[in-house]
Amino acid sequence: MATTTGKSKYKKMTMSPKEYQSFAKKREPSRTVWGNCFRAFLVGGTICLLGQVIQDLFVYAAGMSKTAASNPTVAVLILISVILTCLGVYDKIAQWAGAGSAVPVTGFANSMCSAALEHRSEGLVLGVGGNMFKLAGSVIVFGAVAAFVISIIYMVLGLEGH
Repeated sequence: MATTTGKSKYKKMTMSPKEYQSFAKKREPSRTVWGNCFRAFLVGGTICLLGQVIQDLFVYAAGMSKTAASNPTVAVLILISVILTCLGVYDKIAQWAGAGSAVPVTGFANSMCSAALEHRSEGLVLGVGGNMFKLAGSVIVFGAVAAFVISIIYMVLGLEGH
């Protein structure tokens, strides 16, 4: 639209990167580091406490050793995480807790389940299978490579029996 003087009444909307940074910073909600740390500690600690309760149930109710109870404990935590992700609850917890919900194994299960749910309409192979490992694949590869490197270091140093 032009005014009677021939000039546009709208401003030019092109910003430099520096102007955009300033613009975005003014509109970004303030975050307190201590509040974020507290929420992460609270939720991460609660997840770990839940894991300890589940492990104790396997030890005392099923008569397993602590070592034997660790694998089913992780499996139950993953199952709980996937169920909560499917119900839309885990994402709300993660939004509030931040890293406290992302660091434990439950966060890893949530990331894989979320990707699978998001891309299920594209089919099992190209949708679920292809997109589920976009985030998780790098974690799996890094874990496998790190385990390999550490095992080589242990072999070289002669610590494999310790």
